[in-house]
Amino acid sequence: QVQLVESGGGLVQPGGSLRLSCAASTSVFEFNVMAWYRQAPGKQRELVATINSADNTNYADSVKGRSTISRDSAKNTVYLQMNNLKPEDTAVYYCFLNVGGLNVWGKGTLVTVSS
Repeated sequence: QVQLVESGGGLVQPGGSLRLSCAASTSVFEFNVMAWYRQAPGKQRELVATINSADNTNYADSVKGRSTISRDSAKNTVYLQMNNLKPEDTAVYYCFLNVGGLNVWGKGTLVTVSS
């Protein structure tokens, strides 16, 4: 059973940057999709960014141009670099993995953007 553990969240001022990490417990080089979702207070969970095994990426319009999703296969880790953060980016960020027909979620890491 693959497990995902997120890290890197915290409090950051508007305009600042964060890099979130998601470490998988086992090798996921044959995965279909890895992604970052987020859920703000009182709102539904939304997709932020995806990356597939060919390193093709996609981004939500709300973060496009400010965020970069990437992966390090050797470390079984996917990253989300977020720049020029805004208060509306405040949310719990969840890592997601689809591998072999199985969907796996991390427990989330909180990002708070506030002055």
